[in-house]
Amino acid sequence: MQTLTVGTAAPDFSLPTDQGTQFQLSGHRGQAVVLFFYPQDDTEGCTIENLDFSALAPEFEQLGAILLGISPDDIASHCAFRDKYKLSVALAADPEHQAIGPYDIWRLKKNYGREYMGVVRTSVIVAPDGTIADIIAAPRIKGHAGKVLARLAELNRQWPAG
Repeated sequence: MQTLTVGTAAPDFSLPTDQGTQFQLSGHRGQAVVLFFYPQDDTEGCTIENLDFSALAPEFEQLGAILLGISPDDIASHCAFRDKYKLSVALAADPEHQAIGPYDIWRLKKNYGREYMGVVRTSVIVAPDGTIADIIAAPRIKGHAGKVLARLAELNRQWPAG
């Protein structure tokens, strides 16, 4: 698998969302798209991250960006998670790794000496032209959504008005 880098074409995918729709990345050309990949619904870190992105969703929208959370959980899990925490961001189900695989987010992880495969928490900003504008790792959960928003605002100033 080729490692994705800034400036390369963002891999297209189509995934079902908790909103009852299918999200196809290529269907959003002309707009920035922020994909935030997270490991699992209703876990402490993922709840914090989703609440932070939900709180900042209006600011992402003001910058003209579509915001999408992606995890390997199924739609039923996403709907329960959304309802429990009143999340406002769209959540896409990717149990088959249709996006997680091409975006190289499924990797070997280590926790307390135990190794296992899992989603590496990462956000990807896709430019309006469909290329990868930035890949932002999330070594710390708190503040990650704000960091992504600040980077999007910076990039937004560089993109030609569409």
